[in-house]
Amino acid sequence: MDEEYDVIVLGTGLKECILSGLLSVDGLKVLHMDKNDYYGGESTSLNLNQLWKLFKGSDKPPEELGSSKDYNVDMMPKFTMANGELVRILIHTDVTKYLNFKVVDGSFVYNKGKIYKVPATDVEALKSPLMGLFEKRRARKFFIYVQDFEESDPKSHEGLDLNKVTAREIISKYGLEDDTVDFIGHALALHSDDSYLDQPALEFVKRMKLYTESLARFQGGSPYIYPMYGLGELPQAFARLSAVYGGTYMLNKPECKVEFDSSGTVIGVTSEGETAKCKKVVCAPSYVPDKIKKVGRVARAICIMSHPIPDTNDSHSAQVILPQKQLGRKSDMYLFCCSYAHNVAPKGKYIAFVSAEAETDNPQEELKPGIQLLGPVEEIFFDIYDRYVPTNDSSADNCFISTSYDPSTHFESTVKDVLETYTKITGKVLDLSVDLNAASAETEQ
Repeated sequence: MDEEYDVIVLGTGLKECILSGLLSVDGLKVLHMDKNDYYGGESTSLNLNQLWKLFKGSDKPPEELGSSKDYNVDMMPKFTMANGELVRILIHTDVTKYLNFKVVDGSFVYNKGKIYKVPATDVEALKSPLMGLFEKRRARKFFIYVQDFEESDPKSHEGLDLNKVTAREIISKYGLEDDTVDFIGHALALHSDDSYLDQPALEFVKRMKLYTESLARFQGGSPYIYPMYGLGELPQAFARLSAVYGGTYMLNKPECKVEFDSSGTVIGVTSEGETAKCKKVVCAPSYVPDKIKKVGRVARAICIMSHPIPDTNDSHSAQVILPQKQLGRKSDMYLFCCSYAHNVAPKGKYIAFVSAEAETDNPQEELKPGIQLLGPVEEIFFDIYDRYVPTNDSSADNCFISTSYDPSTHFESTVKDVLETYTKITGKVLDLSVDLNAASAETEQ
Protein backbone atom coordinates (compact mmCIF):
# COMPACT_ATOMS: atom_id res chain seq x y z
CA MET A 1 0.00 0.00 0.00
CA ASP A 2 3.02 2.29 -0.14
CA GLU A 3 2.10 3.61 -3.59
CA GLU A 4 0.78 7.12 -4.20
CA TYR A 5 -2.68 7.65 -5.66
CA ASP A 6 -4.49 10.63 -7.14
CA VAL A 7 -7.64 9.74 -5.20
CA ILE A 8 -8.48 7.28 -2.45
CA VAL A 9 -12.18 6.45 -2.16
CA LEU A 10 -13.51 5.11 1.16
CA GLY A 11 -16.79 3.19 1.20
CA THR A 12 -18.45 1.30 -1.65
CA GLY A 13 -21.87 2.94 -1.45
CA LEU A 14 -23.42 3.95 -4.75
CA LYS A 15 -22.19 7.56 -4.59
CA GLU A 16 -18.61 6.50 -3.89
CA CYS A 17 -18.65 3.83 -6.61
CA ILE A 18 -19.99 6.22 -9.26
CA LEU A 19 -17.26 8.75 -8.41
CA SER A 20 -14.59 6.07 -8.36
CA GLY A 21 -15.72 4.92 -11.82
CA LEU A 22 -15.89 8.43 -13.28
CA LEU A 23 -12.48 9.43 -11.89
CA SER A 24 -10.86 6.20 -13.18
CA VAL A 25 -12.30 6.83 -16.65
CA ASP A 26 -10.73 10.31 -16.46
CA GLY A 27 -7.34 8.62 -16.11
CA LEU A 28 -6.81 9.28 -12.39
CA LYS A 29 -5.09 6.61 -10.30
CA VAL A 30 -7.75 5.43 -7.83
CA LEU A 31 -7.58 3.21 -4.74
CA HIS A 32 -10.98 2.18 -3.39
CA MET A 33 -11.31 0.71 0.10
CA ASP A 34 -14.19 -0.37 2.35
CA LYS A 35 -14.20 -1.41 5.99
CA ASN A 36 -16.96 -3.94 5.16
CA ASP A 37 -16.38 -7.27 3.41
CA TYR A 38 -19.17 -6.58 0.90
CA TYR A 39 -19.94 -3.98 -1.77
CA GLY A 40 -22.61 -1.32 -1.40
CA GLY A 41 -22.07 0.16 2.06
CA GLU A 42 -25.39 1.66 3.14
CA SER A 43 -26.87 1.05 -0.33
CA THR A 44 -26.31 -2.72 -0.36
CA SER A 45 -28.93 -5.43 -0.97
CA LEU A 46 -29.52 -8.21 1.57
CA ASN A 47 -30.88 -11.74 1.24
CA LEU A 48 -33.52 -12.90 3.74
CA ASN A 49 -31.03 -14.48 6.18
CA GLN A 50 -28.96 -11.28 6.26
CA LEU A 51 -32.09 -9.16 6.70
CA TRP A 52 -33.27 -11.40 9.55
CA LYS A 53 -29.90 -11.27 11.27
CA LEU A 54 -29.71 -7.47 10.98
CA PHE A 55 -33.18 -6.79 12.41
CA LYS A 56 -34.11 -9.89 14.42
CA GLY A 57 -30.69 -11.05 15.64
CA SER A 58 -30.98 -14.60 14.24
CA ASP A 59 -30.49 -16.03 10.76
CA LYS A 60 -33.44 -18.44 10.83
CA PRO A 61 -36.38 -16.77 9.05
CA PRO A 62 -39.69 -18.72 8.83
CA GLU A 63 -39.74 -21.23 5.99
CA GLU A 64 -43.05 -19.94 4.59
CA LEU A 65 -41.27 -16.77 3.41
CA GLY A 66 -39.40 -18.86 0.83
CA SER A 67 -35.74 -19.29 -0.04
CA SER A 68 -33.34 -16.71 1.43
CA LYS A 69 -31.29 -16.46 -1.76
CA ASP A 70 -34.35 -15.39 -3.78
CA TYR A 71 -34.45 -12.13 -1.80
CA ASN A 72 -32.47 -9.04 -2.76
CA VAL A 73 -33.77 -6.40 -0.36
CA ASP A 74 -32.34 -2.94 -0.98
CA MET A 75 -31.28 -0.94 2.04
CA MET A 76 -31.65 2.30 0.04
CA PRO A 77 -34.59 1.58 -2.25
CA LYS A 78 -34.77 4.10 -5.07
CA PHE A 79 -36.13 4.05 -8.62
CA THR A 80 -34.29 5.67 -11.51
CA MET A 81 -35.87 8.25 -13.82
CA ALA A 82 -35.68 6.83 -17.37
CA ASN A 83 -34.21 10.06 -18.78
CA GLY A 84 -32.57 11.13 -15.52
CA GLU A 85 -28.96 11.95 -14.75
CA LEU A 86 -28.15 8.47 -13.42
CA VAL A 87 -29.13 6.87 -16.74
CA ARG A 88 -27.01 9.48 -18.55
CA ILE A 89 -24.04 8.55 -16.35
CA LEU A 90 -24.65 4.84 -17.03
CA ILE A 91 -24.60 5.49 -20.79
CA HIS A 92 -21.67 7.96 -20.60
CA THR A 93 -19.55 5.29 -18.85
CA ASP A 94 -21.01 2.31 -20.75
CA VAL A 95 -21.98 0.69 -17.43
CA THR A 96 -25.32 -0.22 -19.04
CA LYS A 97 -23.66 -3.40 -20.34
CA TYR A 98 -23.40 -4.76 -16.78
CA LEU A 99 -27.04 -4.11 -15.87
CA ASN A 100 -30.48 -5.17 -16.96
CA PHE A 101 -33.27 -2.67 -16.22
CA LYS A 102 -37.00 -3.15 -16.26
CA VAL A 103 -39.66 -0.43 -16.36
CA VAL A 104 -41.54 0.20 -13.09
CA ASP A 105 -45.27 -0.50 -13.47
CA GLY A 106 -46.84 2.47 -11.74
CA SER A 107 -46.41 5.97 -10.34
CA PHE A 108 -49.05 7.09 -7.85
CA VAL A 109 -49.93 9.90 -5.47
CA TYR A 110 -51.92 9.97 -2.24
CA ASN A 111 -54.74 12.50 -2.08
CA LYS A 112 -57.49 12.81 0.57
CA GLY A 113 -57.08 9.26 1.82
CA LYS A 114 -56.90 7.54 -1.58
CA ILE A 115 -54.21 6.46 -4.06
CA TYR A 116 -54.39 7.81 -7.63
CA LYS A 117 -52.27 7.34 -10.75
CA VAL A 118 -50.15 10.44 -11.35
CA PRO A 119 -51.43 12.21 -14.50
CA ALA A 120 -48.38 13.46 -16.39
CA THR A 121 -49.61 14.68 -19.79
CA ASP A 122 -52.40 16.87 -21.13
CA VAL A 123 -54.28 13.73 -22.26
CA GLU A 124 -53.98 12.04 -18.84
CA ALA A 125 -55.03 15.27 -17.10
CA LEU A 126 -58.39 15.15 -18.88
CA LYS A 127 -58.98 11.58 -17.68
CA SER A 128 -57.76 11.91 -14.09
CA PRO A 129 -60.30 11.51 -11.25
CA LEU A 130 -57.99 13.73 -9.14
CA MET A 131 -59.56 16.85 -10.64
CA GLY A 132 -63.00 18.22 -11.44
CA LEU A 133 -64.05 19.17 -14.98
CA PHE A 134 -62.88 22.81 -15.01
CA GLU A 135 -59.66 22.04 -13.15
CA LYS A 136 -58.85 19.35 -15.73
CA ARG A 137 -58.95 21.97 -18.47
CA ARG A 138 -56.73 24.36 -16.53
CA ALA A 139 -54.27 21.54 -15.76
CA ARG A 140 -54.27 20.49 -19.41
CA LYS A 141 -53.26 24.03 -20.46
CA PHE A 142 -50.45 24.04 -17.92
CA PHE A 143 -49.20 20.60 -19.05
CA ILE A 144 -49.14 21.79 -22.67
CA TYR A 145 -47.11 24.85 -21.63
CA VAL A 146 -44.60 22.58 -19.85
CA GLN A 147 -44.41 20.09 -22.73
CA ASP A 148 -43.78 22.90 -25.26
CA PHE A 149 -41.31 24.78 -23.03
CA GLU A 150 -37.74 24.85 -24.39
CA GLU A 151 -35.17 26.81 -22.39
CA SER A 152 -33.37 27.82 -25.60
CA ASP A 153 -36.53 29.00 -27.40
CA PRO A 154 -37.91 32.29 -25.96
CA LYS A 155 -41.10 31.88 -28.04
CA SER A 156 -42.09 28.93 -25.86
CA HIS A 157 -41.74 30.97 -22.64
CA GLU A 158 -45.01 32.90 -23.13
CA GLY A 159 -43.32 36.09 -21.96
CA LEU A 160 -42.24 34.59 -18.61
CA ASP A 161 -38.62 34.65 -17.40
CA LEU A 162 -38.51 31.45 -15.36
CA ASN A 163 -35.27 32.52 -13.70
CA LYS A 164 -37.23 35.35 -12.06
CA VAL A 165 -40.84 34.14 -11.87
CA THR A 166 -41.45 31.78 -8.93
CA ALA A 167 -43.18 28.41 -9.19
CA ARG A 168 -46.04 29.85 -7.12
CA GLU A 169 -46.52 32.68 -9.65
CA ILE A 170 -46.59 30.43 -12.69
CA ILE A 171 -49.08 28.11 -10.96
CA SER A 172 -51.38 31.03 -10.11
CA LYS A 173 -51.17 32.24 -13.75
CA TYR A 174 -52.88 28.97 -14.72
CA GLY A 175 -55.28 29.18 -11.76
CA LEU A 176 -54.52 25.70 -10.43
CA GLU A 177 -56.11 24.50 -7.17
CA ASP A 178 -54.06 23.53 -4.10
CA ASP A 179 -54.67 19.77 -4.49
CA THR A 180 -53.50 19.92 -8.12
CA VAL A 181 -50.39 21.87 -7.10
CA ASP A 182 -49.78 19.21 -4.45
CA PHE A 183 -49.53 16.30 -6.89
CA ILE A 184 -47.73 18.30 -9.60
CA GLY A 185 -45.07 19.63 -7.22
CA HIS A 186 -44.48 16.44 -5.25
CA ALA A 187 -45.35 13.49 -7.51
CA LEU A 188 -44.30 14.97 -10.89
CA ALA A 189 -41.59 17.54 -10.10
CA LEU A 190 -40.54 15.37 -7.11
CA HIS A 191 -39.97 18.21 -4.65
CA SER A 192 -39.86 16.77 -1.12
CA ASP A 193 -41.48 19.81 0.54
CA ASP A 194 -43.20 23.06 -0.45
CA SER A 195 -40.16 25.36 -0.31
CA TYR A 196 -39.86 25.11 -4.13
CA LEU A 197 -42.96 27.31 -4.53
CA ASP A 198 -40.98 30.45 -3.70
CA GLN A 199 -37.92 29.52 -5.83
CA PRO A 200 -37.47 30.46 -9.52
CA ALA A 201 -39.81 28.30 -11.60
CA LEU A 202 -37.19 27.04 -14.09
CA GLU A 203 -36.14 24.05 -11.95
CA PHE A 204 -39.80 23.12 -11.28
CA VAL A 205 -40.69 23.18 -15.00
CA LYS A 206 -37.52 21.26 -15.96
CA ARG A 207 -38.33 18.57 -13.40
CA MET A 208 -41.87 18.23 -14.81
CA LYS A 209 -40.45 17.91 -18.31
CA LEU A 210 -38.01 15.24 -17.15
CA TYR A 211 -40.93 13.25 -15.72
CA THR A 212 -43.09 13.47 -18.85
CA GLU A 213 -40.17 12.72 -21.20
CA SER A 214 -39.10 9.77 -19.04
CA LEU A 215 -42.67 8.48 -19.07
CA ALA A 216 -42.78 8.67 -22.88
CA ARG A 217 -39.42 6.94 -23.21
CA PHE A 218 -40.45 3.29 -22.75
CA GLN A 219 -44.24 3.77 -22.98
CA GLY A 220 -44.55 2.00 -19.61
CA GLY A 221 -46.85 2.86 -16.74
CA SER A 222 -44.28 5.09 -15.03
CA PRO A 223 -41.20 7.19 -15.82
CA TYR A 224 -39.05 4.95 -13.60
CA ILE A 225 -36.79 2.01 -14.28
CA TYR A 226 -35.18 -0.40 -11.81
CA PRO A 227 -32.44 -3.03 -12.20
CA MET A 228 -33.24 -6.73 -12.15
CA TYR A 229 -31.96 -8.24 -8.87
CA GLY A 230 -32.15 -4.85 -7.15
CA LEU A 231 -29.84 -1.91 -6.62
CA GLY A 232 -26.97 -3.92 -5.15
CA GLU A 233 -25.97 -4.46 -8.79
CA LEU A 234 -25.29 -0.73 -9.31
CA PRO A 235 -22.30 -0.14 -6.99
CA GLN A 236 -20.72 -3.36 -8.27
CA ALA A 237 -21.18 -2.29 -11.90
CA PHE A 238 -19.35 1.00 -11.26
CA ALA A 239 -16.69 -0.88 -9.28
CA ARG A 240 -16.12 -3.08 -12.36
CA LEU A 241 -15.84 0.04 -14.48
CA SER A 242 -13.21 1.49 -12.15
CA ALA A 243 -11.26 -1.78 -12.23
CA VAL A 244 -11.33 -1.85 -16.05
CA TYR A 245 -9.67 1.59 -16.03
CA GLY A 246 -6.99 0.56 -13.54
CA GLY A 247 -8.71 1.30 -10.21
CA THR A 248 -7.58 -0.87 -7.26
CA TYR A 249 -10.15 -2.35 -4.86
CA MET A 250 -9.64 -3.51 -1.27
CA LEU A 251 -12.59 -4.72 0.82
CA ASN A 252 -12.53 -5.65 4.52
CA LYS A 253 -10.00 -2.92 5.42
CA PRO A 254 -10.69 -2.08 9.08
CA GLU A 255 -10.18 1.31 10.68
CA CYS A 256 -9.45 3.31 7.53
CA LYS A 257 -8.16 6.60 8.93
CA VAL A 258 -7.80 9.70 6.77
CA GLU A 259 -4.44 11.40 7.44
CA PHE A 260 -3.92 15.17 7.23
CA ASP A 261 -0.71 17.24 7.27
CA SER A 262 -0.03 20.12 9.68
CA SER A 263 -1.97 22.54 7.46
CA GLY A 264 -5.05 20.25 7.53
CA THR A 265 -4.75 18.95 3.95
CA VAL A 266 -5.27 15.28 3.06
CA ILE A 267 -2.04 13.31 2.61
CA GLY A 268 -3.23 9.69 2.72
CA VAL A 269 -5.20 6.91 4.38
CA THR A 270 -3.94 4.47 7.02
CA SER A 271 -5.33 0.96 7.53
CA GLU A 272 -3.76 -1.92 9.45
CA GLY A 273 -0.58 0.09 10.10
CA GLU A 274 0.04 0.91 6.44
CA THR A 275 -0.47 4.34 4.85
CA ALA A 276 -1.34 4.90 1.21
CA LYS A 277 -0.49 8.42 0.07
CA CYS A 278 -2.92 10.46 -2.02
CA LYS A 279 -3.81 13.97 -3.14
CA LYS A 280 -7.56 13.70 -2.51
CA VAL A 281 -9.98 11.54 -0.52
CA VAL A 282 -13.63 10.79 -1.41
CA CYS A 283 -15.58 9.15 1.39
CA ALA A 284 -18.88 8.28 3.01
CA PRO A 285 -19.71 10.30 6.17
CA SER A 286 -18.91 7.43 8.59
CA TYR A 287 -15.18 7.57 7.72
CA VAL A 288 -14.66 11.14 9.01
CA PRO A 289 -16.90 11.66 12.07
CA ASP A 290 -15.25 14.97 12.99
CA LYS A 291 -16.05 16.60 9.61
CA ILE A 292 -19.80 15.96 9.49
CA LYS A 293 -22.93 17.08 11.31
CA LYS A 294 -26.25 15.35 11.86
CA VAL A 295 -29.14 17.12 10.10
CA GLY A 296 -31.97 14.66 10.57
CA ARG A 297 -33.09 11.05 10.78
CA VAL A 298 -34.78 8.83 8.21
CA ALA A 299 -37.38 6.33 9.40
CA ARG A 300 -38.23 3.26 7.34
CA ALA A 301 -40.45 0.22 7.47
CA ILE A 302 -39.45 -2.75 5.30
CA CYS A 303 -42.40 -5.07 4.68
CA ILE A 304 -42.76 -8.52 3.11
CA MET A 305 -46.21 -9.15 1.57
CA SER A 306 -47.95 -11.61 -0.74
CA HIS A 307 -49.83 -8.99 -2.75
CA PRO A 308 -49.24 -5.66 -4.50
CA ILE A 309 -50.09 -2.36 -2.77
CA PRO A 310 -53.93 -2.05 -2.98
CA ASP A 311 -55.33 0.49 -5.49
CA THR A 312 -52.15 0.46 -7.61
CA ASN A 313 -53.70 -1.52 -10.52
CA ASP A 314 -51.95 -4.71 -9.31
CA SER A 315 -48.57 -3.12 -10.04
CA HIS A 316 -45.65 -5.48 -9.39
CA SER A 317 -43.49 -2.41 -8.90
CA ALA A 318 -44.71 1.04 -7.92
CA GLN A 319 -43.98 4.31 -6.19
CA VAL A 320 -46.60 6.16 -4.17
CA ILE A 321 -45.79 9.68 -2.96
CA LEU A 322 -47.70 11.05 0.04
CA PRO A 323 -47.30 14.85 -0.17
CA GLN A 324 -46.55 16.58 3.15
CA LYS A 325 -49.78 18.60 3.18
CA GLN A 326 -51.94 15.47 2.87
CA LEU A 327 -50.52 14.15 6.16
CA GLY A 328 -49.94 17.47 7.95
CA ARG A 329 -46.17 16.91 7.81
CA LYS A 330 -43.16 19.11 6.97
CA SER A 331 -41.90 16.73 4.25
CA ASP A 332 -43.22 13.92 2.06
CA MET A 333 -43.60 10.23 2.82
CA TYR A 334 -42.75 7.59 0.20
CA LEU A 335 -43.99 4.09 -0.57
CA PHE A 336 -41.83 1.85 -2.74
CA CYS A 337 -42.84 -1.61 -3.89
CA CYS A 338 -41.08 -4.22 -5.99
CA SER A 339 -41.47 -7.97 -6.31
CA TYR A 340 -40.48 -11.24 -7.91
CA ALA A 341 -41.00 -9.50 -11.29
CA HIS A 342 -37.67 -7.69 -10.67
CA ASN A 343 -36.11 -10.85 -9.13
CA VAL A 344 -35.89 -9.30 -5.66
CA ALA A 345 -38.19 -11.80 -3.91
CA PRO A 346 -39.49 -15.38 -4.44
CA LYS A 347 -42.48 -15.99 -6.72
CA GLY A 348 -45.61 -14.40 -5.28
CA LYS A 349 -43.78 -12.17 -2.77
CA TYR A 350 -43.60 -8.38 -2.71
CA ILE A 351 -41.23 -6.08 -0.81
CA ALA A 352 -42.67 -2.72 0.24
CA PHE A 353 -40.89 0.16 1.93
CA VAL A 354 -42.38 3.14 3.73
CA SER A 355 -39.86 5.94 4.29
CA ALA A 356 -39.93 9.48 5.62
CA GLU A 357 -37.83 12.06 7.40
CA ALA A 358 -38.42 11.51 11.15
CA GLU A 359 -40.17 14.62 12.49
CA THR A 360 -41.04 13.39 16.01
CA ASP A 361 -39.54 11.19 18.73
CA ASN A 362 -41.84 8.35 17.68
CA PRO A 363 -40.94 7.61 14.04
CA GLN A 364 -42.73 4.22 13.97
CA GLU A 365 -45.99 6.03 14.69
CA GLU A 366 -45.19 8.59 11.95
CA LEU A 367 -44.97 5.82 9.33
CA LYS A 368 -48.46 4.46 10.17
CA PRO A 369 -50.37 6.38 7.43
CA GLY A 370 -48.07 4.77 4.85
CA ILE A 371 -48.12 1.27 6.38
CA GLN A 372 -51.95 1.33 6.53
CA LEU A 373 -52.04 1.70 2.73
CA LEU A 374 -50.15 -1.58 2.23
CA GLY A 375 -52.87 -4.01 3.32
CA PRO A 376 -51.92 -7.25 5.16
CA VAL A 377 -48.18 -7.50 5.90
CA GLU A 378 -46.44 -10.81 6.72
CA GLU A 379 -43.26 -9.33 8.19
CA ILE A 380 -42.24 -5.80 9.06
CA PHE A 381 -38.82 -4.45 10.04
CA PHE A 382 -38.34 -0.92 11.38
CA ASP A 383 -35.14 0.96 10.74
CA ILE A 384 -33.94 4.46 11.53
CA TYR A 385 -30.67 6.07 10.47
CA ASP A 386 -29.06 9.45 11.00
CA ARG A 387 -28.60 11.77 8.06
CA TYR A 388 -25.27 13.64 7.85
CA VAL A 389 -23.85 16.45 5.76
CA PRO A 390 -20.18 17.49 5.54
CA THR A 391 -19.01 20.54 7.52
CA ASN A 392 -15.52 20.84 6.02
CA ASP A 393 -14.28 23.03 3.18
CA SER A 394 -13.24 20.46 0.57
CA SER A 395 -11.37 23.09 -1.48
CA ALA A 396 -9.06 23.62 1.54
CA ASP A 397 -8.52 20.07 2.84
CA ASN A 398 -9.15 17.95 -0.32
CA CYS A 399 -11.53 15.67 1.58
CA PHE A 400 -14.76 15.18 -0.40
CA ILE A 401 -17.53 13.74 1.79
CA SER A 402 -20.88 12.57 0.41
CA THR A 403 -24.15 13.48 2.12
CA SER A 404 -26.28 10.70 3.61
CA TYR A 405 -29.15 9.28 1.54
CA ASP A 406 -32.50 11.07 1.91
CA PRO A 407 -35.83 9.21 2.33
CA SER A 408 -36.98 9.74 -1.28
CA THR A 409 -37.62 6.69 -3.46
CA HIS A 410 -35.94 8.08 -6.58
CA PHE A 411 -32.33 8.88 -7.41
CA GLU A 412 -32.48 12.50 -8.53
CA SER A 413 -31.09 14.07 -5.32
CA THR A 414 -28.42 11.35 -4.96
CA VAL A 415 -27.01 11.94 -8.43
CA LYS A 416 -27.04 15.71 -7.96
CA ASP A 417 -24.70 15.23 -4.98
CA VAL A 418 -22.41 12.97 -7.07
CA LEU A 419 -22.18 15.44 -9.98
CA GLU A 420 -21.48 18.40 -7.68
CA THR A 421 -18.71 16.41 -5.95
CA TYR A 422 -17.24 15.39 -9.31
CA THR A 423 -17.03 19.06 -10.33
CA LYS A 424 -15.38 20.01 -7.02
CA ILE A 425 -12.76 17.27 -7.44
CA THR A 426 -11.95 17.77 -11.12
CA GLY A 427 -12.87 21.42 -11.69
CA LYS A 428 -15.02 20.46 -14.68
CA VAL A 429 -18.66 19.65 -15.36
CA LEU A 430 -19.38 16.09 -16.49
CA ASP A 431 -20.67 16.13 -20.06
CA LEU A 432 -23.90 14.14 -20.01
CA SER A 433 -25.13 14.97 -23.51
CA VAL A 434 -25.52 11.32 -24.53
CA ASP A 435 -27.77 9.36 -26.85
CA LEU A 436 -30.43 8.10 -24.45
CA ASN A 437 -31.43 5.39 -26.91
CA ALA A 438 -28.20 3.61 -26.05
CA ALA A 439 -29.93 2.24 -22.94
CA SER A 440 -32.89 -0.03 -23.18
CA ALA A 441 -35.23 -1.52 -20.63
CA GLU A 442 -37.59 -4.44 -20.72
CA THR A 443 -41.19 -3.33 -20.60
CA GLU A 444 -42.94 -6.67 -20.62
CA GLN A 445 -44.57 -8.08 -17.49
